[in-house]
Amino acid sequence: MNTNELIDREDVREIVRKKYGEVALTVLQGKETSGCCGSDAACCGGSECGSDPITSNLYSDAEASEIPEDAILASLGCGNPTALAQLNEGETVLDLGSGGGIDVLLSARRVGKSGFAYGLDMTDEMLALAEKNRLEAGAENVKFLKGHIEEIPLPDNSVDVIISNCVINLSVDKDKVLREAFRVLKPGGRIAVSDVVTEGAIPNSIRIDMEAYVGCVAGALDMADYSNKLAAVGFVEIGIEPTRRYEFDSLATNTVRRDAVDALSESERKSLDGNILSAFIRARKPAN
Repeated sequence: MNTNELIDREDVREIVRKKYGEVALTVLQGKETSGCCGSDAACCGGSECGSDPITSNLYSDAEASEIPEDAILASLGCGNPTALAQLNEGETVLDLGSGGGIDVLLSARRVGKSGFAYGLDMTDEMLALAEKNRLEAGAENVKFLKGHIEEIPLPDNSVDVIISNCVINLSVDKDKVLREAFRVLKPGGRIAVSDVVTEGAIPNSIRIDMEAYVGCVAGALDMADYSNKLAAVGFVEIGIEPTRRYEFDSLATNTVRRDAVDALSESERKSLDGNILSAFIRARKPAN
C-alpha cells in the first residue's frame, strides 16, 4: 500500500472517530487513561500523557485554572493556538476539531461577552464532554456543532478567526478543509492553528501506519506543501513557525506500531530526528 492508498481510504475518518471517542468516554466515566497514543488510547493527547513529546506541557497553570478539569483531561492537541493567536474582544472564533472544548472555552474568555466561540467536532462522545464542560464553566458565548471540518456548518464570511489544535493533519482531504476555512472567514479574517508537520521525506512504512495516522504523524503535511495549499486556496501572509521538534524514537514509542519502526534501520530512524514537528500556522483571507 502506498501513501495515496492510505489517504484515499474511507475508513480513516471512522478510525479517528473511534479512537478519539474512546478518550472522551474515558474522561466522561471518570476513569484514568491506560496509556497515551498506544493501542488503548488515541494519540495526540490526554493529560495522563505527561511525558508524551507531542501533548505535554501545552497549557499554563493559569489557563488550566480557567476551565473545567475534564477539558484538560481530554486535551488532544499538539500546541496552544489560543496563546499564540491574537484574539480580540468581540470577535467570533471557530475551533476545527474542538474535542473536549479546551480551546473553545479559553477563546470564549478572551473574546469576552460581546464575542462568540464555536467548536466543531464529528465525535458524539467529545461533543457530550464539551457540552458538560461548557455548562460547568458557565460559558454562555459558546456553541458546539456536530459536523466535519471538510463541511463546516456555518455561513460564508461569518467568522473572524479559525483555530485548530492537531486536527487538520487527521483529515483525508486537507484541501477541502482549507477551502472551507477560507469560505467561512470574513474578509480580512485569519487562520491560526497548531498542527503536526514534517520537514523532509518520511518513510512509506510510517506514512501507511494507521496508529501513526491517528497519532498525528502519518497524515502530517510537509511545511512547504502546507504553505502551498494555503496559497492555492487564496490565503495571504502565510507563516509557519516550528514550536517543537521531536526525536523520532521517543515519538515512535507513543505513535507508531513497533513493526513499522522495526522496518527502519538505525540510521533511517536517526535521520528522522527533528523532521517531525509541531508548528503554528498563520494565514489571512484578503480583505477584499
